[in-house]
Amino acid sequence: MMKRRRFIQTTALATTALSSFPNWAFPQETLSADQLIGQGSPELIEKDGYRLRPAVAKAFDTMAAAAQQDGIGIQVVSSYRDYAHQNRIWERKFKSYTRNGMTELEAIKKIIEYSTIPGTSRHHWATDLDIIQSGTGVTSNVLDPDKFHGTGPFCELKAWLDEHAESFGFYEVYTNDYGRKGFNYEPWHFSYAPLSVGYLKQYKQLDVAKILQQEHLLGSDSFTSAFINQYRTENILDINPALLS
Repeated sequence: MMKRRRFIQTTALATTALSSFPNWAFPQETLSADQLIGQGSPELIEKDGYRLRPAVAKAFDTMAAAAQQDGIGIQVVSSYRDYAHQNRIWERKFKSYTRNGMTELEAIKKIIEYSTIPGTSRHHWATDLDIIQSGTGVTSNVLDPDKFHGTGPFCELKAWLDEHAESFGFYEVYTNDYGRKGFNYEPWHFSYAPLSVGYLKQYKQLDVAKILQQEHLLGSDSFTSAFINQYRTENILDINPALLS
């Protein structure tokens, strides 16, 4: 009876979350190029450790409440990141890897196993977030795929998200699908599809090569046309098909 009651509550909350987007009608809002690359000033809701667009925050709160009813807490590790934030991550990793003997290109390839080049992160849109299971006592190396499977501390959250996340509009971005290229598998990274699908469509119209060349990033001398084309095809676009327009 308890499981049935929780299922009914979860289903009701999911229906409420998606009722704001009948027929999954994606927004016609056009973002500026600055917002698409993390250099704009989007309207954000800031609470409970996250910064998200209002519609995303509302849907996430509803999903988190449903998970809590099933005894699973959700903790946000990362949400909106502007260009400067992403660049700090990039520079920290780049300097660390090159100091340890890697060439610039080797360092870049190592970084983009999990981290994006500044200006290309989905976190710039305030539609994506990294989440883990709260209340486990685990505080270090939390973004580790092994922690979400088997007897890992976040396996209950993983199972719950697999069953329910999409009903709230959230989709795993970098899946474990065979043959997917680009960024490594990230069971913690979810995107709010009713907004992010439209934003990706707009992002695809940008001249990514030109943007990256203008920013003079560390290691940007290695951003050849071939590298940028491969990065765009594999890292930006080889994602969960449900998030492609």
